[in-house]
Amino acid sequence: MKTRGRTDANQTEIVRVLRSMGASVTSLASVGAGCPDLLVGFCGRTILLEVKDGEKPPSARALTPAEKQWHEEWRGKRVVVVNNTTEAVMAVAKEGK
Repeated sequence: MKTRGRTDANQTEIVRVLRSMGASVTSLASVGAGCPDLLVGFCGRTILLEVKDGEKPPSARALTPAEKQWHEEWRGKRVVVVNNTTEAVMAVAKEGK
């Protein structure tokens, strides 16, 4: 089983945009094992984001088995899957309310 994660091509841009709107962002990609890609702090809230590359076909954006298992076993607030910067901003703004 792969223990280290990788980053999608759009993750750097998503991090840049979230930080520009005042969010704190930590990449969790190196954790691997299905752990979400980004830990985001905004307006006193913590949001977990799973980044997928929206430029890829839907089959290539599906959660891996390890990601599915991690999401199912997580007992905190849900993990938001985002495919681009617009979805990331909307998710963080919504969760940050």
